[in-house]
Amino acid sequence: MRIVKEHEERKNDILDAAELLFISKGYVKTTVNDILQAVGIAKGTFYHYFKSKEEVMDAVIMRMIDAGVETAKKIAADSKLTIQEKLFQIIMAQRPNKENNREQMIEELHHVNNAEMHQKSLVESIRLLSPILAEVVEQGVNKKVFQTPFPRESVEFLLTSSQFLFDEGLFHWQPHEILQKAKAFIYIMEQILGAEKGSFDYIFRLLTEQASNK
Repeated sequence: MRIVKEHEERKNDILDAAELLFISKGYVKTTVNDILQAVGIAKGTFYHYFKSKEEVMDAVIMRMIDAGVETAKKIAADSKLTIQEKLFQIIMAQRPNKENNREQMIEELHHVNNAEMHQKSLVESIRLLSPILAEVVEQGVNKKVFQTPFPRESVEFLLTSSQFLFDEGLFHWQPHEILQKAKAFIYIMEQILGAEKGSFDYIFRLLTEQASNK
């Protein structure tokens, strides 16, 4: 058991160092040797865990996605939250922020050379989050809050559109454009889920308040 723990600890040491280097130097400029020096390991040790720098980047991205998925599971299981609050909090929890380095890593993925990795990160995020959100929607259907025969497909469409359209690194929307699209997205969400009109209006009010405080 101790051997397994040491293996995971060393692997995470490599990922931690690589993540900081990708943020500070950029993925393209970071070399395997940079990672070796930061962790203090030999090249053979590195290749015991990862085949390439690309594989390290994949692992860093998946670690971030997995963290978001775990947060989503906790929110979905919180009996104190309404169905609408669960959906909103799960989606908001996936947004990039500086505290967990997610914002800086997403910025790195926006670079042209990293387009394939960015696409993969979006696909994996949608693939892993969809079942959790679908479960929340099913809870809503059972409680007569939503009316949709397609819980899983509904959240897949909503997740795909929100992850892509609201990616500021891709579209560079102006604040007023983002709010207008958020308003439209809330309307579309109500329609797709068969929710009562105005069910998600509070989300738009929160987003408006956040925008005015920036």
